[in-house]
Amino acid sequence: MIDTTVFQDKTAVYYTLGCKLNFSETSTIGKTLREAGVRTARKGERADICVVNTCSVTEMADKKCRQAIHRLVKQHPGAFVVVTGCYAQLKPDAVAKIDGVDVVLGAEQKKDLLQYLGDLQKHEVGEAHTTATKDIRSFVPSCSRGDRTRFFLKVQDGCDYYCSYCTIPFARGRSRNGSIASLVEQARQAAAEGGKEIVLTGVNMGDFGKTTGETFFDLLKALDEVEGIERYRISSIEPNLLTDEIIEFVAQSKRFMPHFHIPLQSGSDDVLQLMRRRYDTALFAGKIKKIKEVMPDAFIGVDVIVGTRGETDEFFANAYSFISSLDITQLHVFSYSERPGTQALKIEHVVTPDEKHKRSQQLLALSDERTIAFYQQHIGKTMVALMEKSKAETPMHGFTNNYVRVEIDNDDSLDNQLIQVKLIGFNDDRTALKAEIVE
Repeated sequence: MIDTTVFQDKTAVYYTLGCKLNFSETSTIGKTLREAGVRTARKGERADICVVNTCSVTEMADKKCRQAIHRLVKQHPGAFVVVTGCYAQLKPDAVAKIDGVDVVLGAEQKKDLLQYLGDLQKHEVGEAHTTATKDIRSFVPSCSRGDRTRFFLKVQDGCDYYCSYCTIPFARGRSRNGSIASLVEQARQAAAEGGKEIVLTGVNMGDFGKTTGETFFDLLKALDEVEGIERYRISSIEPNLLTDEIIEFVAQSKRFMPHFHIPLQSGSDDVLQLMRRRYDTALFAGKIKKIKEVMPDAFIGVDVIVGTRGETDEFFANAYSFISSLDITQLHVFSYSERPGTQALKIEHVVTPDEKHKRSQQLLALSDERTIAFYQQHIGKTMVALMEKSKAETPMHGFTNNYVRVEIDNDDSLDNQLIQVKLIGFNDDRTALKAEIVE
């Protein structure tokens, strides 16, 4: 039994790096500490506990994690510092040696964070508590809003794919998930708390069902029946797991939005083979075509990695040509970063940093062009947007069902409200469409 009296009236700060799944899990950690008597530190207040939830998808992510830890240790002298997340799982001993760190928790341990806090006395040397990847088996539920309007519902964790460039399966363990019944109950609870939109999160969501023998499609159908939730978004799904059945369901569903985020990673079949991806460009193009056939106004975001080992000039030219041919809305472009222990390190051709940057800029320019064109198609339309609270004296923003960002004059009473707006033109920095409320 944990003695929680030591936590009474203590304060904590939380810092999260990486994906939506990490933000969801940090929120769950925060809830656990609040229930034990710990409150979130106010701005400028020194905290008693610092929790850092890390990412390790790139070398830059690792660097940002180290910088965040150093910064929090400096800002909150004497605080008990806990580091968890993917970087903590992959490099626990290195993290434990960072000055000021007390406890490092791996993927299997973070659910039991309270028992590692002890009496909150600083450690002379950081302690690392992790489990071998093969023994990471727990699925820790998480449905949280944090400071956002949208809720994030974790439906799946881990990955069985082992792409040649990726360390996530080593950091997160095997694919596993909650039951449909438990996830539906969490969605109902979110609705009871006033939630109107839920984003489904996971590492490889389309692989849902390994734990329970259920399917992702069955999960979508069950969530679609939850009263009170107006909108769902699927944060990311592998193209080979995005079935025509799912696409057709989203097109006619009550609550799932015409908004997809699909990792392509490369538009070259040769590079996809080197990456050990489970599809080719023909399959990917077919998925985009299918979406646009049944949902012409769908927002489609696509992940692309540039400069992977083996990506010759010719392969990148092929990739750019293929991506240019797709009817997509936005690209999320990442420069390849070498990760220790991955199979990609065996591939001989190495792309220079300058060439990676050049290729990134080409794709980012294409992305801007596509997003602007998509937004322009919506000028003059009347649509429903879910508004989000903004800082005082700044414009208020929200999103339409197909993820067009809209901007209106600030009105706190509209926070978390679905309102009808007419889209009238770009804002000053062209990141949103200005809108007028339709009475």
